[in-house]
Amino acid sequence: MNQKKKVSAEVIKRLPRYYRYLGDLKKNGVVRISSKALAQSMKVTASQIRQDFNCFGMFGQQGYGYNVEALQTVIGEILGINSGHKTIIIGAGYLGHALANYKSFEKRGFKLIGIFDIDKEVIGQKINNVDIMPMDQIEQFVKLHKPDIAIITVPKSAANEVVDVLIKCKIKGVLNFTYTDIAVPDGIAIENVHPSDALMTLSYKIKTKKEGKGNEV
Repeated sequence: MNQKKKVSAEVIKRLPRYYRYLGDLKKNGVVRISSKALAQSMKVTASQIRQDFNCFGMFGQQGYGYNVEALQTVIGEILGINSGHKTIIIGAGYLGHALANYKSFEKRGFKLIGIFDIDKEVIGQKINNVDIMPMDQIEQFVKLHKPDIAIITVPKSAANEVVDVLIKCKIKGVLNFTYTDIAVPDGIAIENVHPSDALMTLSYKIKTKKEGKGNEV
């Protein structure tokens, strides 16, 4: 589906949640759903859902609602996941190991094709049937297999060095778990993930509930 106007980052952030909920509905045999019913399930307003979908020209049929499978397919196309993305992980520590075993990656169209590390003790091993290779092979691997996404789980001190290699390899996107924000050229997409930020936000919500305040985020 062609996107005719600029859509806010907040709308884009909500699309994966819609995709997940619609997937659950499909698994449960739900064929169609109204914006009101979907809103009740997701704890948002029906108006918000209609506004978000209208950004992409996705209008439900009056008296029918949305076709669940068709709507999920369209959202998948908007997110670019229907065609699949070849993915590599850099850093085979605890987090890298957990991500490599995360089954939902494959379900969402992200195919793990390689894992890289500098630790000689783990190089040559496999995680989820994917080889752990030495970092000095990454350029050759990327040139040959052309992965779209690199997930970085290395220590903060190694982050910039790893990203420099990925930029040289012309990777398309980076998911960064290194606890430091990384800047990349305009031609590369990046998401900096900070689990501690989510924990601090949760801490704030707990604090405000204890204090009986109503200004939760």
